[in-house]
Amino acid sequence: MLSALIIDDEAPSRDELRALLAAEPDIEVVGECANAIEGLAAIHRLRPQVVFLDIQMPRLSGLEMAGLIDPVAMPHIVFVTAHDEHALKAFEEHATDYLLKPIDPQRLAKTLNWLRTGACPPSQLPLVASSMLRQIPCIGRARIFLLGLTEVEYAYTDLSGVQVVSAERQGTTDLTLKILQERTPLLRCHRQYLVNTDQIAEIELLDNGAAEILTRSGKRVPVSRRYLREMKDRLLIG
Repeated sequence: MLSALIIDDEAPSRDELRALLAAEPDIEVVGECANAIEGLAAIHRLRPQVVFLDIQMPRLSGLEMAGLIDPVAMPHIVFVTAHDEHALKAFEEHATDYLLKPIDPQRLAKTLNWLRTGACPPSQLPLVASSMLRQIPCIGRARIFLLGLTEVEYAYTDLSGVQVVSAERQGTTDLTLKILQERTPLLRCHRQYLVNTDQIAEIELLDNGAAEILTRSGKRVPVSRRYLREMKDRLLIG
């Protein structure tokens, strides 16, 4: 049984694809999402084997979303788009496959046969994944939002996940601290914390060799001894 997730902001497109997949006895649609942020969370939660991913979605495109997936949870990616084949050449090599809207059942059958036989490896998306993030997708208090990096003061991990904090709001992201460290300017200051150096108001040095950051909005962020030297070097502090 092949588990599949559908991510598309248009309900008729989701309905069409779900109906086509329902006719396949060995395909199980484990979920549907109407936007990229919900889709990212669903991939990390459900771990589907294949994701049918719309490209043109508001706020965060399918291509951008694909680059945010944790490599450990990376499924096969099949892009679904209304673009013609010429437009698809720019990203074709970074996907398992692509389907044009409206979906041709025979073309879908070809894709499913590839997936069944394992003839195509999981997507690597090297060009997308190497780009730096400008916004962090977050969920908070029954809403989803994108938090611009210029707003972010720090990020940290706790039992409920990775939290992203700005002066005025906070949200949970499905991105790991490792991805945030690699794909943003946020600096590691503690095993569980990253900080935006542009948001540092002052650093208080503690007697035990560690330190504590005071952000511009007055929040406090720990700095462990292990990372204090790196932070001083980044800030050109002797």
